[in-house]
Amino acid sequence: MNVTTHTPATPRLQDRFGWRVAARLSEGAEQLPRDIAERLRAARVRATAQRKREITVPVRAHALAGAGRLVDEGLSLWGRLASALPGVVLAAGLVAIHLIQNDLRAYELAEVDAALLTDDLPPAAYTDPGFVRFLQSGD
Repeated sequence: MNVTTHTPATPRLQDRFGWRVAARLSEGAEQLPRDIAERLRAARVRATAQRKREITVPVRAHALAGAGRLVDEGLSLWGRLASALPGVVLAAGLVAIHLIQNDLRAYELAEVDAALLTDDLPPAAYTDPGFVRFLQSGD
């Protein structure tokens, strides 16, 4: 079985490409105003510092991962349960909020019904068009 593997570009090839790009970008830098040139210089320094940090991270991650094997975090059964606990607490809290809101809504509706039934007016009076006119006249 013939398996071809993709090898990333060597750092030397990447460096040569970077030098060519930098030279091309630097060709017109002499005509730029001083403040823009200074901002470009500062950005270049930040980019090279970032590049140096990125080079060390993949080597370390690859060394930890082994040959295609995922890194075992070493969590025991209690560790796994403890990591799932916040999700369980969140779900229980959402269910509790839902139940409390349903109870409050039912209590409010019961209060309105009790007020309508214990009032001096019968409930049918509230739907009578004459009652609406009576309220609007203010008599």
